[in-house]
Amino acid sequence: MLLFRIAMVLVASSMMTACSHSDSAKFATDAVQGGMTQVELGKLAIERGSSSVVRSFGEQMVADHEKANDELKNIAAKNQISLPDGVSSAQQATIEKLSKLSGAEFDKQYMSDMVSDHQAVAKAFEEQAQQGTNADVKAFAARTLPTVQRHLNMARDAATQIASR
Repeated sequence: MLLFRIAMVLVASSMMTACSHSDSAKFATDAVQGGMTQVELGKLAIERGSSSVVRSFGEQMVADHEKANDELKNIAAKNQISLPDGVSSAQQATIEKLSKLSGAEFDKQYMSDMVSDHQAVAKAFEEQAQQGTNADVKAFAARTLPTVQRHLNMARDAATQIASR
């Protein structure tokens, strides 16, 4: 679990670093990789979660992050921002770690990670929306921030429900 936590911290700190410089291209790269990670983790939640709350949250992550990634990819293409085709090695390690869990153990770890991840991502999107260097990416961050904040609230609620079992 320690390696898993370290990987999650690296993902979150990568998002924070991207926005501390208000570099929209770096933000877009990190956001699309984070979105791809959320889609993969959401699919795992659908498959491995024992709680309907976790599976439902996973479904929402897949739907919302696929939509956001498509939008961001279009913005990047318009602005000649090169985006990666896959997740980072740290994100892949996180996916692999969670793929080895199932049932209640998966539920607890996944929802805990979703809370901490969405806290960091919400801050990154807020900062990009306020200080981004590219108008289109900045507007994307502003439009997407309410969804990220809704995800954070959903993750908190689900984590609380899971913890009470």
